[in-house]
Order: sequence, then structure tokens, then C-alpha cells
Amino acid sequence: MIQTTALIDGNNFYASCEQSLDPSLIGRPLVILSNNDGCIISRNPEARNLGIKMGKPYFKISSQLRKLKVVVRSSNYALYGDMSQRLMSLLRKHCEQLEIYSIDEAFASFSSSSEQELHQWARNLRILAIQQLGIPIAIGFGTTKVQAKLANFLAKTIPANAGIFNLLTAEDPEYWLKRIAIEDVWGIGNKLAYWCRMKGINNALQLRDMNTQELQSKSGITGTRIQQELRGESCIPLTPKSKPKQETCVSRSFRRPITTLDELLQAMARRVIIASEKLRRQRQLAGAITIFIRTSPFLPSFYSQSASKKLDIPTDDTSILLKETMELTREIFEPYKALIKAGIIMQKLQSKKHIQQHFFINHNSKIQKKRENLTRVIDQLNNRYGHGTVTWAICGSINEWQMGSKDQSNVSTTLINKIPIIKAE
Repeated sequence: MIQTTALIDGNNFYASCEQSLDPSLIGRPLVILSNNDGCIISRNPEARNLGIKMGKPYFKISSQLRKLKVVVRSSNYALYGDMSQRLMSLLRKHCEQLEIYSIDEAFASFSSSSEQELHQWARNLRILAIQQLGIPIAIGFGTTKVQAKLANFLAKTIPANAGIFNLLTAEDPEYWLKRIAIEDVWGIGNKLAYWCRMKGINNALQLRDMNTQELQSKSGITGTRIQQELRGESCIPLTPKSKPKQETCVSRSFRRPITTLDELLQAMARRVIIASEKLRRQRQLAGAITIFIRTSPFLPSFYSQSASKKLDIPTDDTSILLKETMELTREIFEPYKALIKAGIIMQKLQSKKHIQQHFFINHNSKIQKKRENLTRVIDQLNNRYGHGTVTWAICGSINEWQMGSKDQSNVSTTLINKIPIIKAE
């Protein structure tokens, strides 16, 4: 049996999600914008062929996009998150082991008796992803994670590979490694790539064959592991079971700057509510919180401030976290500062299985149980009818400063009133 590592990812994932629920977008150039419609974060192949670059600020090229008849969509993270869960659920059914790496990527292990069996498995998986989700995927095979990552890159970027590439069985693996620029090697950052270029190391093959001691002196164990993985020696193991999170952060930019305490309190309340919901989904409690605010770094009077609080008893209770956050917000607020971003970080996270009580604080289990039941009901209502259906009054009802999504598609897989309707005649 041949043991293989695979990297599976969704092609142009955000754009593919939009096309999956709106078939009228198929074949038309499409771009997806970041928070507050700031810059381009996803493109389909048609938009890429028009020369539209990733990361371009929308306001600079909006007129160009209109001339080229490019469809523009604001980010719809609820849709992308749900489609990601569906994709990973599909992969789990067909992989021996699966490590979810990002919203649209996963490493997998697979045992096969032949190259033909492996290729047929990959073809079948691609077909299932299209049939069940409408999401095209690319699959790269290698002995190690780095090799699988590079193989996936070759599967996506070279049309002749048809979305599948096996670096193990390629006729001339060194030829393909030469075609991968040093910047496209997984784990090589901009600074290390620049240093490699200065040393004459321009592609993955040259990185594999360079002097190990010289690489280690610059990049330490990280660079050495990448090189060993390129050589086929596994140094980065597959971890099917994800590690508990150490921190949970929720931060958002504002559609327009805010300058009043009332607006900032509403904004921070919304962030702590989302963060506490995340904690409950993760089955974790926060032992400390940190909040931060800042103005635009391009203004001459740049202002940035943060504050932290250690909690006496770790909790995921929204009402407790709200109370502590509101006090911290009042401490760091400065009048007449045009704030453009605020966020909260849940820290010192621990499992909800064991709660360490405080020696000097009385614990009433009946009241605690009632609070947990109330929170559970609120979460269930919001999950069923949409986020914010039931919330705290401090959040307010009209918030003009909220994150802008002017061109968000009116389709969803999580809100019943936005599920596409098909009419048959």
C-alpha cells in the first residue's frame, strides 16, 4: 500500500460559493470584496483573465470594473462559513484522516494500492464536490505536507493537470519544482523569499538542494523543516484533531468613523456578544479579556489604546462579559477621536468541562443553571431565525457605523428567507 498526503482546497472559494447559489454568475467575471467593501479578496478565472489583481482597493478600480462588466459582491461570511462546513463534512466521509487547515483547505491521508486508484479517488471526489456543493476543488498529492501543498499549486495553476497533480508519480519531479517560484513555497514569507533571491535561490528545487546549515542560520528550524519536507522527509505531522484555541478575537472596522461613547459602547457590545457565542460553540471559558480601539494610522493624530481585565471566574456568560467590557470601554474612550476599528480578545481560554471556582466568591448553582438555560435559548433562537434576532438592548437598533456590505448577494444557506427559490413552469 502507498501512503500519501493530499492537500484539498476549494478553487476561488468565496467566488465559487456565490456562483453555487446564483448560476447566473457562471461564465461572468466576478470579484468579492473585503469588509466595508475595501479591496478584492477573491476572483473567479474570468476576472483573473481580465488582469484584475488581488488586494486592489475597490475605490481605485470601481470604474474599471464597471467598464469591463465585472460583477461585484460584498463578502457574505455566513454563506462561506456554512459552505466550508459542508465541504469539510464531505471530505471527512472520503478521507482516512483529515486536518482542516483553513476555511477552504484541508490536509488528508490516503492509502492506495496503485497510482490509478489514487487518481480515480481524486476524480470521484472532485465530481462529488461539484454535484453536491457546486464547488470546484483541486487536489495535490505528495509524501509530505509541503510536497502536497506544491502539488496542489500545480493542480490549480496548470490547466492541463485538470485539478489533480501527483508529485510522487510525475515523470520529472525536478522539472515541476523548478516551475514553482520561491515565493510560492508554503511557509516561505516575504523576508525569507527576498533573502533567498539574494542568494540565487529562485525556486523550490534550488531551495531543496541548497546548503542546510546556511538556510538554518537564517530561518532556524522552520526553514530546515520546509527543506526536509521538500526532500520527502515528513517533519510536519498530520493533526486530525484540532488543538483547543488559545485566544478568540472579534474585530471589525466601522463604515464611518465614530466619535461618541454611546456608539463605541454599542460597537463593543456587538463584538463581545459574537465572541461569547464563539466561546460557547468551542466549549471554552475566558479567564481574561482585552479590548482595543484605534483611529486611522494615516491621520497625523493617530490614537490607539487597549485595556485588559482578568476575570475572577472564567466564563462564557454574555451578560458578565458585557459588564466587564463596558467598564473597560469607558476607561479607554477619548472624546473627539475618529475611531475606525475596535475589537475584543478572549484570553486564558480553558475547557468548559472543569470550572475553577473562586474561594472568596459565593457560587449559587441554581442561579448559574438559570443563566445557562437563558443563554442556551437565546443561542437557539438566533441560530434558527438569524443572528441578532434576540440580543441585548445596549446594542441599539440603528447603527449607521456598522460594517458596510452594499453589494452583498441576497442568497444564503443559513437564513430561510434568503434561500433561493426555484419556480417550475
